[in-house]
Amino acid sequence: MHRRYRGVVAEDAWLAGDRYEPYIGRWSRLVAPRFLSWLGAPSDLRWVDVGCGTGALTAAIAEWVRPRSVLGVDPSPGFVAWAEEHHASPEVGFRVAGVEELAEESADVVVSGLVLNFLPDPAAALAAMARAACPGGEVAAYVWDYAGGMQLLSTFWEAAVALDPAAAAQDEAARFAGWDLARLEGLWRDAGLERVGTTAVAVDALYPSATAAWVPFLGATGPAPGYVAGLAEEHRQALRDRFLTALPTAEDGAVRLSARALGVRGRRGPRP
Repeated sequence: MHRRYRGVVAEDAWLAGDRYEPYIGRWSRLVAPRFLSWLGAPSDLRWVDVGCGTGALTAAIAEWVRPRSVLGVDPSPGFVAWAEEHHASPEVGFRVAGVEELAEESADVVVSGLVLNFLPDPAAALAAMARAACPGGEVAAYVWDYAGGMQLLSTFWEAAVALDPAAAAQDEAARFAGWDLARLEGLWRDAGLERVGTTAVAVDALYPSATAAWVPFLGATGPAPGYVAGLAEEHRQALRDRFLTALPTAEDGAVRLSARALGVRGRRGPRP
């Protein structure tokens, strides 16, 4: 049985900010500004970032949107501590809290990055996000397109499954195969949100070497690094060698990988 950490499967626990940053944080920092550009929200609004993690989206809001305020909430004390240390500013605040603890009608815009698909009840989380938005407020989120657009992880899991077929059960592409634009749009419409729209955001990241792409998997934070942490040393080295060989390495040794996030937005209607 999976243990849960405030709604997140324990094997997926995202707890250590310094380990998350070189793994997925670098990708999130690329996606966040493009997602905000698509939202096109005006300045001087109150924002809440649900499941803020290490604060990539929160920081992007502060930098690109000029909000009146932005509050990042996350159930992980480790993530919140890292975010507070690296993204402190007068208009930015962080709090250890789950989505169910949001105050009603406390924000003009409620957003969430890379979180909803990991929660056991995404519809309930979305309902809480919608309650936190004021009437006419925006509710938006994005998740990774694991099934078709996360090259780093698809390369990793292909190597892992070749050595250990049982690893296929942990592959995010299989676990989250149903998380496409149609599902996101359906969730938003079922929540009663209005003017629903979706988008796809593609980004590339450059690693100086194949080894640099492997090292983040040693941090034991997230599903794939958690899998690596549980391997015997001989198996870990075999997986490393297969992963490195499979990467698209240029003549200068650099590795360029792509990823895609799927975004959705909608507005809370006026009070009846």
